[in-house]
Amino acid sequence: MNKLPENTYVSATFCNRWSGVLNLDGKYIKVRGYPKKIPFIYAIDFPTHDIPVGILAPSENVFAFRKLFRLLKSVNYPLKVIICDDSSAIKIALRETYPKAKIQLCHNHYFENIRESLKVRTDTTYQPFFSDLKKALIPKYHPLKQEAKLSHVNYFHARKDDVLLSIMADLIKRDDELFTYKDFLNCPNTNNLIESYNSHLKGRLKTIKGFDSFGSAERWLNAWMIRRRTKKFTDCTKPFKHLNGYSSIEKTLKKDLHWSSIFDV
Repeated sequence: MNKLPENTYVSATFCNRWSGVLNLDGKYIKVRGYPKKIPFIYAIDFPTHDIPVGILAPSENVFAFRKLFRLLKSVNYPLKVIICDDSSAIKIALRETYPKAKIQLCHNHYFENIRESLKVRTDTTYQPFFSDLKKALIPKYHPLKQEAKLSHVNYFHARKDDVLLSIMADLIKRDDELFTYKDFLNCPNTNNLIESYNSHLKGRLKTIKGFDSFGSAERWLNAWMIRRRTKKFTDCTKPFKHLNGYSSIEKTLKKDLHWSSIFDV
């Protein structure tokens, strides 16, 4: 692992075919010297599934996200839209480094917050509202049809309930962040892709049970990113079936380069 180049260096030096559509999330890991698990925050270029940057940080705050976005700048990543959870720290850091970039709130995170606030899993009171709200936000709907369905939800469920009215008001207030994906080609409205990577990472971390130091954790995570970038896809389904037989870094490398000439994995 010590012989591997740093992931950000690889992105900055050898890659330039990024899409600008970026999934952002993180995974908490155990590191000796820290009372609680600390976040490994990383990003995935959505169409290529490549990982341009990733950082280990003491906590998820403005400083951490500022560092990550500055690294994205250093690799010349042309960020257009970022898919993420509803974090004020992300928004502040993003405005500082990529003021023109847009945010697409992950619908999974957004709905989970509503689900928890209404206690939908244990209380049936608001289950019909929650079910109808999710159906109204199905991506395939034309904007006018979606607007009509949301009006239906508002009228039949929320007009006499202050709790539901506040949820609908928040949805309207966040319209730009919830439906940004409609303005960009190949932009998802969830972080499903990076969450699947998180599941893989979780499985690998189970065998390690924590790291002895911050440095050793960084070294291992760097190797994990390199490995993920150079491993060929074999079981991608639509709409990413075309990635099978290729590694993600092959899709972002400068033309006429091959990853085997950069490092030996």
